Amino acid sequence: MAITTAASRLGVSAFSDRKPLELRPNWTRDDALGIIYAVYRQVLGNDYIMQSERLVATESLLCNGSLTVRDFVRAVAKSELYRKKFLYENFQTRVIELNLKHLLGRAAYDESEVIEHLDLYQTKGFEADIDSYIDSAEYEASFGDYIVPYFKGFTTQPGQKTVGFTRIFQLYRGYANSDRSQIAGKTSRLAKDLALNSASAIVAPSGSGSGWAYQESSQGVTPNKAFRTANQDNRIYRIEISAMNLPRYPKVRRVSRAILVPYDKLTPTLKKINKMGGKVASVTLA
Repeated sequence: MAITTAASRLGVSAFSDRKPLELRPNWTRDDALGIIYAVYRQVLGNDYIMQSERLVATESLLCNGSLTVRDFVRAVAKSELYRKKFLYENFQTRVIELNLKHLLGRAAYDESEVIEHLDLYQTKGFEADIDSYIDSAEYEASFGDYIVPYFKGFTTQPGQKTVGFTRIFQLYRGYANSDRSQIAGKTSRLAKDLALNSASAIVAPSGSGSGWAYQESSQGVTPNKAFRTANQDNRIYRIEISAMNLPRYPKVRRVSRAILVPYDKLTPTLKKINKMGGKVASVTLA
């Protein structure tokens, strides 16, 4: 089922009409290679992989029929390559977010799910946690032994909570985007929403045209102080801006930033943002 008639605006049109990849009976070597590339793309978060990093021996086992697609997914997720990209440098809640995205194709539904995986990781280790996703009834029902995991959080299906649809947009940032190159860096995307048990906002991915929206940088570039003027209203406002051209050469499109301005500078600042092609994502009292 198509997710929405506005799929192109949300940046997920690449998945709206795409059929799951399955290694069917009487497959050829070319079929197996296509599956291998698709598994790398999905499980490694669309990150670049060099020829020397590929799991050559494991690929050969899949190509000669000794491994199922599920076995190959498990091998990639447990590999040192996966650990270097997503385990060692990230806080554990971020690791669980990525595991859910890579292996089950969705975002976390609630905080209890994250806590369950945290406990499993602490008591039995990383590999046991990976097995818990791949050996789950959900994985079996969705992908089985021969289908490559895909983003099912974008589609309407039995057992899929509505909140999963909004939260997947916090994790998925575009078809050409990598999980290690997002503006939010290594921070958790869902920790706050899960703790508050609230739905996440849909922030359209980069590259989705008019759907681009503000997403805060992990570098903390937003100022925390602003000059106040000597007038009757000295309130300070925080303006979140997206898709703005910076005044430099060459011009860089789609820059997200937040600024603090006093009330009397609010209107001139909004006019300036408009002239620079920016979109105001929100205006709030600082």
